[in-house]
Amino acid sequence: MKILVCIKQIPDTTDIKWTENNTIQREGLESVINPYDIFAIQEALNIKKILRSAQNDDMKNTEITAISMGPLQAQDILKKAIAMGCDNAVLLSDKKFSGADTYATAKTISSAIKTNFPDFDLIFCGQFAIDGDTAQTGPGIASFLNIPQVTFVKNIKKYEENSLYAVRELEDGFETVKVEFPALICVLKGDYEPVRPTIQGTIKAQNTKIRILGVDDIGLTSDDVGIKGSPTYVSKAFRPEHNRGECSYCSDIDELANKIKEYINE
Repeated sequence: MKILVCIKQIPDTTDIKWTENNTIQREGLESVINPYDIFAIQEALNIKKILRSAQNDDMKNTEITAISMGPLQAQDILKKAIAMGCDNAVLLSDKKFSGADTYATAKTISSAIKTNFPDFDLIFCGQFAIDGDTAQTGPGIASFLNIPQVTFVKNIKKYEENSLYAVRELEDGFETVKVEFPALICVLKGDYEPVRPTIQGTIKAQNTKIRILGVDDIGLTSDDVGIKGSPTYVSKAFRPEHNRGECSYCSDIDELANKIKEYINE
């Protein structure tokens, strides 16, 4: 069984700098794995642990590959993923990928999967990236690959040979859905402590060479990726100013209602 986990490097700093195209300048910034992606890795590891006891040899031979897109320094988070338990990793890195929006990012990653991992069974993604918070890349990958997707997954309840049962967190409760492979799962933060890198895993990560793919390796052209392939244009990026203004205190609900009326009528 082949499992892919898409992870993203995010800046580990409050000193964000912007490019001339109003996108985050990631080169040179200290980076960490997006917190939601850590739980995506954990869910993949949980399935691998279950399959170790399977009777089917094909199921026992489960392989987890971490995939990321970014500058060469993103190799650091891929090595951490290996240290956590992933088997290998691939980095999509090419200057032509720079400035990609969620559409171009999903197209790039899905093309890399089509051309290099056509026999995958499962893809795990974090539900959100905390530097963008759009929740669009995972569903976009599923759309380009034309496979089913399950979003807002809190945990995997049950695993079967060709399907799994995922528990989704909704606004008004939870629901359990069954999805058959191949499929993409977008994971929320779990109510547990994810696995930490082990000493053996760290040694393996140091000795593992990250495979790097450019635009020519994934069947796309420069017009398909990066800024050229992005239909979204960021006109302005800025830090919001926090201005609390004056506070009004009300002694009862009637006074509060009158205050609200005054604000509405202003």
